[in-house]
Formats: sequence, C-alpha cells, structure tokens
Amino acid sequence: MTSDAALEARVHVLADLYNDGVTPSSVRWVSNMSARWASCSPGSRDIRVSSKLSNCPDWVIDAVLVHELAHLHEADHSKAFYAIANRHPRQRECELFLEGYALGLGLAIDQTDVL
Repeated sequence: MTSDAALEARVHVLADLYNDGVTPSSVRWVSNMSARWASCSPGSRDIRVSSKLSNCPDWVIDAVLVHELAHLHEADHSKAFYAIANRHPRQRECELFLEGYALGLGLAIDQTDVL
C-alpha cells in the first residue's frame, strides 16, 4: 500500500467497514511529518499519513486510517471518538506496535495524538 492511489482505495473500504461510509476528501502519504503518524483536518476533510508507516504491516496502516477517519465525526479524542475508532479490532495492538516502532526508529512521536 505504498502509493497514494492504493491508500485512497483502502480508506474507502475501511470507511464502509468502520466509519459508516464517511470518507475524506483526500488521503495521501507525506514525508514531512516528524511528530505524528497521521493527521486529519476535519474542516477540509483531508487525511495525511506519514511515509514512515509505508513499510508497516497493512493492519497497522488500516488501524491508523480508521483512527483518522473517526476524526471526521469527532475532532477530539473524546469517548464518542474512541467508540468509532475502536471499531477496528486491532487498535490496541496497533498502539503497541507503533510505540515499539517509534522506539526502534528513534522517533519522538506524540502517542497521545495517534491511537
């Protein structure tokens, strides 16, 4: 899932499965994220995913995408937000994976903002 087209196709599948069919206006890989794995701008409905994740297992990328899709409903990390984001069955595993991945890469990723 290394191309923007593949990422966009996957986000549409995940939106149908976990986000009531609500999709972003755009989703793409970016190389300029240094403190987050991904971001969602609810106003513009754009999702950006760090290219550092491109080598991760698909289930990790999927969980990150579902997390960002949930921001299209709830901008903050409220209880209502997590009720949507946690529809993906591997959110907790993804959180643990990314903690270790960040450590292995020597990154200071803000884990409170992603998963």
